Amino acid sequence: MHFPRRNTWLQILFWGALWVVVPLALAGNWDNTERLVVRSTVVLAGIALIVWVNVEILLPRLYFNKKQAAYIAAGLALLVAIVLLVDWDAAPWAEHFTRPRNPGHNPGYRSSMKYIGMAMPYFTALIGSALFEVASYATRKEREATEFRSEKLEAELKFLKSQINPHFLFNALNNIYALTIIKSDSAPDNLLKLSGMLRYMLYDCKADRVPLAKEIDYLRHFIDLNLLKDSRGLNVEVHLDESRPGLSIAPMLLIPFVENAFKHSKVEDRARGWIRIELSTQPEHILFVVENSMPDAATPKDLVGGIGLVNVRRQLELLYPDRHELAIEQDAEAFRVRLKVLLD
Repeated sequence: MHFPRRNTWLQILFWGALWVVVPLALAGNWDNTERLVVRSTVVLAGIALIVWVNVEILLPRLYFNKKQAAYIAAGLALLVAIVLLVDWDAAPWAEHFTRPRNPGHNPGYRSSMKYIGMAMPYFTALIGSALFEVASYATRKEREATEFRSEKLEAELKFLKSQINPHFLFNALNNIYALTIIKSDSAPDNLLKLSGMLRYMLYDCKADRVPLAKEIDYLRHFIDLNLLKDSRGLNVEVHLDESRPGLSIAPMLLIPFVENAFKHSKVEDRARGWIRIELSTQPEHILFVVENSMPDAATPKDLVGGIGLVNVRRQLELLYPDRHELAIEQDAEAFRVRLKVLLD
């Protein structure tokens, strides 16, 4: 036995009240109470039947399964069946639905109007309940689609954030290990920097937005650990505006450009390799510029890790749709990235 849902009961009560309670209240003629009660009971039972069959059976099995023609045919058949049942001469309630004939009226016209009037409560209940269910179904599907898009977006962003270059981690650990071997005083400080980066990735990056100060700290630590490649120093210029640390920004948004610069600039060549990194801020936006040298000949690079500029573009489209400008230029001398982001 399929029991009606709460929504079905509410529809039965609504359409029943519309065609039973309201007419009884407005009738004002209670001379034949028995006739009123019987007629109201029959109408209410017919409405309950047509709403239940429509909402619980016809709509889910036919209309929502793209069988609209079959639904229309079944709905009309149901409507006709209920009207004929109500007008059944052998039914116990038949005598309460008969009206005295008016000799002045055309019998055919009178019969047609009789069936139209008799069918009206069930017809409106059928159409009304269908419209309500279709609207409810469309709203539910739209909500499910929105939730699906949101979950897909969240999963995609988590995937993008989770990709970090393991080559960098190995190099940083090896460089710190070398510092411990020579008992350098900077070894503990650099180990804390790496620890802070990992903490930022594991915990802070779970949020949709982080303070700009944390993103800047991550950039500085990344750059400092990369500078450990050569104790003599590398040609890396860094200018990071920290005057607005409270600005809110998506985590791990800027690091791919810096990672790309260290990966492809051949900055280890102190004579010709160089990197310039600049971050400027305004109350409503940031401007991030990264430039790096282009080596004379392409060299094999570690292809594992990193999210790549293609994925960075995708991440920006997801996080800042129509609120960012990304310009990438390349010539024989340099590779340049200019990113402007309108913040929330």
